[in-house]
This record gives sequence, C-alpha cells and structure tokens, in this order.
Amino acid sequence: MNMGVAKGVMIGVIVLIIIGVVVASSVQIVDAGHRGVLLHWNAVDLTVAPLSEGLHFVTPFADSVVQMEIRTLKFVKTTSAASKDLQTVSTEITVNYHPSPNSVNILYQTVGLDYENRIITPTVEEVVKQVTAKYNAEELITKRPLVKSDFEADISSRLNEFNIITDTVSITDFQFSALFAQAIESKVEAEQKAFKAENDLKRIEVEARQHAAQAEGIAQANIAEASGEAEAIRIINNALSTNPHYLEWLKTQQWDGKLPLVVGEGGTPFIAIPTQ
Repeated sequence: MNMGVAKGVMIGVIVLIIIGVVVASSVQIVDAGHRGVLLHWNAVDLTVAPLSEGLHFVTPFADSVVQMEIRTLKFVKTTSAASKDLQTVSTEITVNYHPSPNSVNILYQTVGLDYENRIITPTVEEVVKQVTAKYNAEELITKRPLVKSDFEADISSRLNEFNIITDTVSITDFQFSALFAQAIESKVEAEQKAFKAENDLKRIEVEARQHAAQAEGIAQANIAEASGEAEAIRIINNALSTNPHYLEWLKTQQWDGKLPLVVGEGGTPFIAIPTQ
C-alpha cells in the first residue's frame, strides 16, 4: 500500500507540474506601454492584431509573445555634412518617435527589434546630408525654422514607411568650422555697428527738427513782439499828429507829483504860479 500511495503521489505531482507548465505557457502578460507580437512556431502571425496591455491566453508551446515598446522614444544623432557653399557643418538631430501600435507586428517581421540601428540611424544621416546641401551655411542659421521643417518632413515620411511614427524632430545644435564661425561673428558685429549708426543718424535728424521748430517758434514770437511795438508806435504817431496836447498829457502821466526845489536862471517853472 505504501508503494502504491507513493507512486500515486508522484504521479499527482508530475501531473500538477505538467498542468503548471501548460498553464504558464498558455498565459502571456503584455507590460504597460507595450504591444505584444504573437509568434506561432516562431513565425509572426499577421492574422492576429498586436496584443494590448494585460493578460492574454495563447496556444501552449506553439505560441509565444514578443513585447515591443510603443511609448515615445528618443534618438539623438550627430552628423557631418557639406552645405551648399561647401562649408562643413556638424548637425545634432533629436528625433522623438514611437512604433505604430497597430503595426508593431509588421515592424518586427520586416526589421526586428533592432530597428533603431537598421532604420532610424541611416534615415537621419541621409536626410541631414540632403537637406544641408540645399542651404548655404549662413542660411542654416537665418532660416533655421525652414531647415527644421525640411528635416521633420523628410524623416517623418521615410520612417512612416516602416510603421514608425515621428512625434517631433529638433535641431539640437549646429557646429561650423572655426574660420566660418569667426566670419559670421564679424558680420554680425558689422551689422550691429551699422544699425547703431543708423539709429544715431535718425536721432540727430529728430533733434535737428526739434531745434528748428524751437527756433522757428522764437522767431515767430520776436516777429509778433516787433509787430506789436510797430503798431504801438504807429498809434502814438497818429495820436501826436492829430492831437498836439497828447505829448503834454504824457508828461503829466509820467510826473511823480514833486516840484523842483531850484529852477535855473532863465528857466521856466513847470507850473506857473500867479502873482496877483
């Protein structure tokens, strides 16, 4: 009986182990931020959509699941290229991207997990060289938004063919040769000096107009004052010519009311005093 019981227990344990292995093989969990690519005998099963996050039951031993991250990923690449005017430019590009959630099975089948080195790196390098060759070195600075737009459009279009979605493309840095950088610095300095000189000229012109306006105002005031004096003289002359007593009236207006103490010999008193 003991042998029979032991044998039965062993068989039970083996059955439980087999059941556990089968259950473990039939249950697959897809992590958050990922999609699962279902493989049937290690071949991608395109008849089944990528598995979403969570618990999934698959055929034991025949099926397996490869997880692919679909969250936004970051790729940074520095590439040297020649500009239109044959200046060597080192450009650092940052690409934020993510695999298309509904097409990760196709991406895995056609490229595999190493799609960054196989697809993104050569794509970014080629686009940087092509776009940089369309612009002069100076235009890469002055037309930076347009250059960025060209980078983004070309990179997005090419990566989309491999079911990789581009979120943003950023020009992190431009580096030029030391000689060209010095030439740009000298040009900017010259432009700043020219701008300052132009502003100084405008200021001087404004101040000159202001001084001219002030001088004109003073001249107009002097003219008005002279005209007033001339009119006053004209009125007095008219009064003198029409009224001979006007001068005597003016004298009385200027007299302070005091009589002179001494009148010189032969002098005429200011006021005649009657003797009778």
